[in-house]
Amino acid sequence: MLLSDVILKKEYRSFTDDIVNSFYLPLLKRANLYQRAVGFFSSSALIELSFGLTELLKNGGKIQLIASPRLQEDDIIAIEKGYEERKSVIEKAIMTSFSEPKNYFEAERLSILANLIADGRLDIKIALLEENGILGIYHEKLGLIYDYSGNCVVFTGSLNETSTAFSHNYETIDVFCSWTEDADRVSVKCKAFNSLWNNEVKKMEILDFPIIAKEKLQSYKKETIDFELDNKEYPKTESVPTPHYEPSFTKGFQLHDYQKEYPQIENVSTPQYGPSFPKGFQLHDYQVGAINEWERHGFRGIFDMATGTGKTYTGLGAVSRLSEILNHELAVIVVCPYQHLVEQWVEDILKFNMKPIIGYSGSSQKDWKQKLDGAVRDHKLKVKNKRFFCFICTNATFTSEFVQSTIQKVKGNVLLVIDEAHNFGSTKLSSMLSEKFSYRLALSATLERHNDTEGTEKLLNYFGSKCIEYSLERAINEKKLTPYKYFPIIVTLSENELEAYTVLSNEINKCIIVGKNGKNKLSEKGERIALKRARLVAAAVSKLEMLKEKIRPYIKDSFLLVYCGAASLLNEAADYTEVDEDEIRQIDAVTRMLGDELNMKVSQFTSKEDVEEREILKREFEQGENLQALIAIKCLDEGVNIPKIKVAFILASTTNPKEYIQRRGRVLRLSKGKDYAEIYDFVTIPRALDEVSSLTHGDMKKDLSLIRNELKRVEEFSRIAMNTMESDQVIQEIKEAYGLNEEIMVDDSL
Repeated sequence: MLLSDVILKKEYRSFTDDIVNSFYLPLLKRANLYQRAVGFFSSSALIELSFGLTELLKNGGKIQLIASPRLQEDDIIAIEKGYEERKSVIEKAIMTSFSEPKNYFEAERLSILANLIADGRLDIKIALLEENGILGIYHEKLGLIYDYSGNCVVFTGSLNETSTAFSHNYETIDVFCSWTEDADRVSVKCKAFNSLWNNEVKKMEILDFPIIAKEKLQSYKKETIDFELDNKEYPKTESVPTPHYEPSFTKGFQLHDYQKEYPQIENVSTPQYGPSFPKGFQLHDYQVGAINEWERHGFRGIFDMATGTGKTYTGLGAVSRLSEILNHELAVIVVCPYQHLVEQWVEDILKFNMKPIIGYSGSSQKDWKQKLDGAVRDHKLKVKNKRFFCFICTNATFTSEFVQSTIQKVKGNVLLVIDEAHNFGSTKLSSMLSEKFSYRLALSATLERHNDTEGTEKLLNYFGSKCIEYSLERAINEKKLTPYKYFPIIVTLSENELEAYTVLSNEINKCIIVGKNGKNKLSEKGERIALKRARLVAAAVSKLEMLKEKIRPYIKDSFLLVYCGAASLLNEAADYTEVDEDEIRQIDAVTRMLGDELNMKVSQFTSKEDVEEREILKREFEQGENLQALIAIKCLDEGVNIPKIKVAFILASTTNPKEYIQRRGRVLRLSKGKDYAEIYDFVTIPRALDEVSSLTHGDMKKDLSLIRNELKRVEEFSRIAMNTMESDQVIQEIKEAYGLNEEIMVDDSL
């Protein structure tokens, strides 16, 4: 966090510049020492001095203030002729300079200064100019702002600390920076102030601030500080140009690459190199415990944490811990399944003072390959401040020949962080888990792979043991996620859909083979047919009319999500999941129904929208005025974070516990004003329940595969819902119809 990160103008004028937001706030946010000569002392001068001090307060910074007493002619004559003691005259002059605060903001600002004095972080001295017994006025207007690295910004000019300086008077200040061609001038000003402060200037007398005046200032002290005071009193305005803050990036990095996608980089503070925690940021105890456990296991392990409980922050905290221990001699490789998840990671990586190289086919960093190659070279040669780098990419990019060959060139410490690590249990991705990575971290809400114990075992063998298991139920109980009401909605297949379902089920039964572990599994052909059957169930036509019925009570509400399609698989060679034609037909039909028939403000949210379009949609959705509902395919799987979702209508869900548990977790993220979430889960069964009793034993058996798969999800969702009794009633109706009450529910995904 350096002063040199701030782009400053040479001159600021109060009528054309927002001096508070563009000068004081960004600088004092990075400062540890503020030296100020303000001219005459007064309480209004103190108030104007306080702009930005909440940021200095957070940094643990200090203030040194020099002021001159506002002496009247009678006071000067009395001192010169010795009629009164100098001390009492000065005390009286300072005390008469206090005036009571006129409003909330003035009262709060005096309280901030009182707190600083009480903490020993504000020191005030009084300056008197005297030559041959004649008193003069010390009225220099000078400011010096330092950061922890010794950088200094000096400003001088006509800006008076008076109650009208920022708003009514026409004031100007000139600015000089120690890291520019003004370095000599800055040095002179620094020495001049310090000489004055230490009472080393001839014809000047520096006196301690009177105790009685300190006591007066202490009378304004409040126990709590409003840290948003500056933002409240001086909000940024569009009409006033404000500079942005430009961190110093790694070799070859162009800031505009980030600014296109990440305007919030303006608020990122960056050390010279290496990650660090954001100012004021604290992890929860369970997150710290996970990192401690990871360290105890030699910086290898698994964070098994429910969606929405802070896996990313815990992972970045682990990266920061290891990097600090290794003196920032570390290469970090972060891998995510989808490009949209990469983008979300980048937002958080920036907060941790890292400047990631972003690698995937549509990356805004068009030269990311050159950046990665250069970063690996600098790391290998241990170039100063270049011994740390962070590269983030998709699964597909990670498996590319270029990335694999480049990573092999890395010498020294390498940390591999895999998000949604269950994907790496597959044959292709698990082959990329090289011994090259001395440090390893896997993140997943559900590490165990569905119907793939061999793949799960590969992950456990490579990453090590679980350092934390933080379940969704625990997260809700500990108020890290929102509680929810669950409403399973029964829908049935049409006659044609049921016929097709039966045919596909018969074909699947012919594709059962014995796996290596002796258990039955589907052949590749069988898996393709099963996927086709799952798509048929996901796109059941009866869901549309049922959706129209269930969404009517919310027709005027906002923060709604309709989730379509759930049957496509992640292509390991692609950066995003392609959408099936059945899913497109369903989402288009839902969009027409809600938008045209019900006149709701809706928008699709799919992989067709690029990053910029998605960000616009998210902002509109969060505002809740121009966009009531998002109609999405895959967005919950891809890790898109939209906390404001309050009501979700899930039209399609897979049989994979990993996927439907993750989707539920994404609806439960905390958000202001969201006391609980509501989930409408469209549960597909082959036929109406009142028809089941007339089925033959053989026909009923054909239904059970779908029934069991749906019931597993419904029972899991119902288990910790707020309205368990209500949702359990639906479960019992299905079980009674199919005679499953006495049967132990077994895994039957075929």
